[in-house]
This record gives sequence, C-alpha cells and structure tokens, in this order.
Amino acid sequence: MGKKSFKCGDAELAVYVDGEGLPVVFQHGLGGDEAQVAQNVPALGDIRRLTLECRGHGASALGSKRPFSIHMFAEDVLAAATEYGFDRFIIGGISMGAAIALHLAHRHAHRIAGLVLVRPAWTFEASPDNLAPIRAVAALIRSHPVDEAKRRFVSSETGQRIASEAPDNFSSLLGYFDRPEAVAFASVLADIAADGPDVTQAAAAALAMPTLVIGNRHDAIHPLACAQTLANVIPGASLVKVAAKAIDKDRHFAEVRDAIAHFLASQTLRSFVPS
Repeated sequence: MGKKSFKCGDAELAVYVDGEGLPVVFQHGLGGDEAQVAQNVPALGDIRRLTLECRGHGASALGSKRPFSIHMFAEDVLAAATEYGFDRFIIGGISMGAAIALHLAHRHAHRIAGLVLVRPAWTFEASPDNLAPIRAVAALIRSHPVDEAKRRFVSSETGQRIASEAPDNFSSLLGYFDRPEAVAFASVLADIAADGPDVTQAAAAALAMPTLVIGNRHDAIHPLACAQTLANVIPGASLVKVAAKAIDKDRHFAEVRDAIAHFLASQTLRSFVPS
C-alpha cells in the first residue's frame, strides 16, 4: 500500500491508498493500523482500497482536539476518502472500524455503496458492557505507573476472566499497556470505549445498501450477539460466522478474507457502485 500524509486540523494522519477498481474504504480496530486491515481484507486485483490510520494509531498523530469519538474518526475517514477521489464507495471495518463504517453508512448514505462489519463491538448503545475491560485498562494506565497498572489488570477479576474465556482478547488488552505512548493513548481508549456509533436501531433498519456482517464465538470484546443483532436489524444483511481468533488465527483470517472477497464479487453489490 502506498503511504500518504493527510492533515485534519492540526493532526497529521497516515493514509494508505493502492490498487484500481472497486472503491473500498476499510478501517482498523481500536489500537490497530493498516497492517491489521491487510490481514483481514483480501488482496484482490480489481479493488482500490483506502485505509486511514485514525488519530493516535499507526503513524498518525493524536492532534489536539478532544474528546476522541467515533464521529471524529469517521469524519476524518470521510475527508480522506473525498481527498483521494472516493466519491461513492464500500465502507468496512473491524471492531472500532465497524462502528466508524456504520456511522458513515447512516450519516452519509449517499456516499456508501456497501457495508462490511467485521467483529462489531457496538450495536446501538454507547459504552456497552463488553467494552468495560478497555475502559478499565484506560483507568488503570491513567492512575498508576504503566507496569503497575498492567500487574493490577492481570491480577484483577476482569483480567483473569478474559484470560480464561478469551485469550486473544486478553493479549490485545495487554498490548495497550505495552504501547510506547501508553499514557497518551489511554485517552483514546477511554473516550472511544465510552462512545458509540450514534446509530439507532430504527436508523439501522432504514439502511438500504448491501451489507455483510462477520462474527465469531469465544470473543468477550466482540460478542457474536453484536454481529447477530446488526445482521437481524439491517435489511438484507448477510451474517457469516468464522473461526474464532482464539482457536485458530490463520483460519480466522482466511475465512474473513474469503467472506469479504465473496461479498465484493457479488453482482448485487457491484450494481450499487458506479462504473
């Protein structure tokens, strides 16, 4: 992917654009980056993909604007898409990226030709219970030296439960403590995990574009119930259940890429995209 620089306010953000063909904008999860997207999105020869690394992620600066929000990140993504000629496009994302995608599908429906929600962590409410562990991590980092904060989380009831039930989630949560800029990034964790896509159930039920929802079991942060709820509410949405990352990562990514490739090749989707 070709890395470019894009400015939103005083934040210098990294944008990756590559390929020719079907326009696809795809966003990473909380703490993720372009590399995470590349693991999940198939490298097809006839798509043009854009990924913006959100504020504080990857090579993107935090900027001075506060608080962080799904709306802020979504508007950054839309601005980058516009700048690079993505007038009408398929929007997708993983976890936080799925919330960004859902927000844009509702707020800017005329720009969106298709929707892909991978391991969604939100449905229609802000600050869902399944994101409480992320809020706990942020609170610990803000109130203790990082090493002590990590020890406290590992020994906590929440940490031990996640380690037992969803080891892949546990590994991701520990990664927040290990980031070089962990203290600064705690503001992103706290703000985003307390936010939501700002899309009501009625608004989701009014969406009118082809939609793919991907979920898996053994995931405490991204419950399969979130994917099932969204697939049930969004008209005509397809739900694909894939192998859990906690059980078989390679199979998980292969099945996600296969589901997305099948969706992007569908004639129903292609009819929504201008030639």
